[in-house]
Amino acid sequence: MRVPATSANLGPGFDALGLALSLYDEVEARVVPSGLHIDVSGEGAADVTDAEEAHLVVRAMRAAFDDLGGGQPPGIALRCVNRIPHGRGLGSSAAAIVAGVLAARALAAAAAGPGEALPLASALEGHPDNVAPCLYGGLTIAWLADVGAGARHQGDAGSQPEVTDGAPPAVAARAVRLEPVAGIIPVVLIAPESVSTEAARGLLPARVPHADAARNAGRAALLVAALTACPEALLDATEDWLHQDYRAQAMPATRDLVGRLRAAGVPAVVSGAGPSVLAFLTPGSRGLGLDRMDSIVKETGNKWRISPLDVERQGASVAPGVPSAR
Repeated sequence: MRVPATSANLGPGFDALGLALSLYDEVEARVVPSGLHIDVSGEGAADVTDAEEAHLVVRAMRAAFDDLGGGQPPGIALRCVNRIPHGRGLGSSAAAIVAGVLAARALAAAAAGPGEALPLASALEGHPDNVAPCLYGGLTIAWLADVGAGARHQGDAGSQPEVTDGAPPAVAARAVRLEPVAGIIPVVLIAPESVSTEAARGLLPARVPHADAARNAGRAALLVAALTACPEALLDATEDWLHQDYRAQAMPATRDLVGRLRAAGVPAVVSGAGPSVLAFLTPGSRGLGLDRMDSIVKETGNKWRISPLDVERQGASVAPGVPSAR
C-alpha cells in the first residue's frame, strides 16, 4: 500500500485542516505462520531497527485486529519503504498509523475505506488532522464529534447522547474532503533537524485572547475558500495567531524562514507542529516562485531542502497481494 505525507494546520486551521502531499511511504504486510518479521528502509530506518512490537505500523495493526474482534494473526511480515521524513511536521506518524490500520483491515477482509479506518486511526494518533488527509487525499476538515459516553436511546436517531456516572462524553473523528483548486503547488521546505511534536504542543497556552481567536476563525474560513476557489487570497488566508508564534522558541530558524518568505509575498506556514515549512505557489508562478524561495533559503544559511510537490488527491491506497488466511 501507499500512504501520503500530510501537512496539518496550514496556518490558521489549527487541529482541523490538513492537506495530502505527493510524498509517500510504501508498506507491504503479510500474514505468516509465526513471529514478527520487519524490514525497514529509507527515512528513519536506523531509529526503528530493533523496534519489533513497538514499531508504529505494528502497533496500529495490532489495535486494528483487536478492534475487528477476530483475534491476532499467527505471524506478521512487514516491509516498509519510508520516504516521509520523521519528526519534521509532515505526518510520518499518521502515515504509519493509517498504513497499519488499513493493512490489518485488508488482511482481515474487512472494509478498508477512509470512513472505516478514520475512527481508530484518529484515536491512535490522538487527533484527526493528519490521518484524515492521509486517508481521503486532497484538503480535509476534521473534527471530533461528541457521541456520548453511553449508548444513545435505541430507535431515536435524533436523541441527545447519554452521559452516565459523570463520565466524560465519548468523541469520534469526522472529516469532510474538499478538492483543492488546480494549479496550486505545495512546496515543502524540509528542516535539517527534527522537533518533537509533544514538545511543540507543550508550548501552547491554555488560553488565547478572544481577538486572536476571532481573527483566526476568519482566516481559517478564508483559507478553505483560497485553497478551493481563489488562490490569490492565500497570503492573507495563511495568517495565524493561535499556535505558530507560541512555538517559535522551539524552532527559531522556522520562524525566521516563514517570516522571510511571507515578507517576499510567498504564502508560508509552519507545517504541522514543525519544524518544516509549507509554502504555496499559485498558477503561473512556479519557476519564479521556486527561484525566489531558493534565494531566500540561501540567505538563512541553513540547509533547508526544497521539495516542490503536488496535492495528493486520492489518499492512501491499498493494492491487494496474494491472499493469506488468518
